[in-house]
Amino acid sequence: MLNGRRILLIIGGGIAAYKALELIREIRRAGGSVTPVITRGGAQFVTPLSAAALAEAKAYTDLFDLTDEAEMGHIRLSRSADLVVVCPASADLLAKMAAGLADDLATTLLLATDKPVLAAPAMNVRMWEHAATVANIAILKGRGITIIEPDVGAMACGETGPGRLAEVPRLMEAITAALGAGVLQGRHILVTAGPTHEPIDPVRYIANRSSGKQGFALAGALAALGARVTLVAGPVALTTPPGVVRVDVETAQQMAAAVAAALPADAAVMVAAVADWRTEAAPAKIKKDGNGPPALALHENPDILASLAKGPMRPRLVVGFAAETSDVIAHAQAKLARKGCDLIVANDVSGDVMGGDRNLVHLVSAAGVETLPEAPKSAIAHALAARIAGLLNG
Repeated sequence: MLNGRRILLIIGGGIAAYKALELIREIRRAGGSVTPVITRGGAQFVTPLSAAALAEAKAYTDLFDLTDEAEMGHIRLSRSADLVVVCPASADLLAKMAAGLADDLATTLLLATDKPVLAAPAMNVRMWEHAATVANIAILKGRGITIIEPDVGAMACGETGPGRLAEVPRLMEAITAALGAGVLQGRHILVTAGPTHEPIDPVRYIANRSSGKQGFALAGALAALGARVTLVAGPVALTTPPGVVRVDVETAQQMAAAVAAALPADAAVMVAAVADWRTEAAPAKIKKDGNGPPALALHENPDILASLAKGPMRPRLVVGFAAETSDVIAHAQAKLARKGCDLIVANDVSGDVMGGDRNLVHLVSAAGVETLPEAPKSAIAHALAARIAGLLNG
């Protein structure tokens, strides 16, 4: 996705600097090249040798290195890349960027560059929420610098909250978007998310548990890669991701109709937890009459995933989701064969995954099983979006 693209990576101070090494590896895997620049603070956590070894390029540290200035010079270095990435961006480095200081190689490069700049902040939650940092972020955004908002989670200092460096998949998606790669430009992707509610009467319904968070995050990640995304959403209280066309439904039959209406599509990603059964809804609230619970005649709902995967307007790529409570991989493999889709994203929901902000998923296909480590659902979404882009683009 980044073939031939050159990234100047400024590694700031902070324990999160170790993720910059993983980022170098992922940029290289995507076909890009990396020139590392390490600040004095960053060098306390990662060495120039480790960054240079992963980048297969020299790592720069000193503004007043006579050899470097003779061979390249900081002005040329600042403009030789397609994108400047600051990762991690400490509170101190952000403040210097906002003030226009140039007291070391990194800040001099940032002041001299004429290329797009992307910054990924990482710091203690109190520092992130401090009025000075809030003001600095506003200044930088006003100058056109892209800020990758930090994740919420536990930090090395022992506190929890916003300030944790974004996971590498989200950093990669932001880099791709900043470079205008648009790897899914011109593609139409259909996503379903959330539960369906099957009415019993005007106040009661049958449903599967689902917050819709993973599906909405995935729709947003796909749109950020340039796709035209149609999101068919069950009843959830979530904000529509930027660039996504949302169609709200309530029942499985309504979702099936909305999915059919959204075709054709290049890919369909069926994240929704569709209720398997429905009943004929009573016109008024069912009252207790002392004779026990009412007898509900259940009818099977349409199998949206199987119908799509085996239908005449089948998208090129069909991805299903499997929420399991036991034998996760075995059940996902059976579902893959039974439904006729290309990929199953399976997870164990016996804990607090439903409604939570983190996930651990297994990608099950005919080629085998790949496990994505537990991460925020936003990071899982970006990783899945990258896989989908790769499958669509061969």
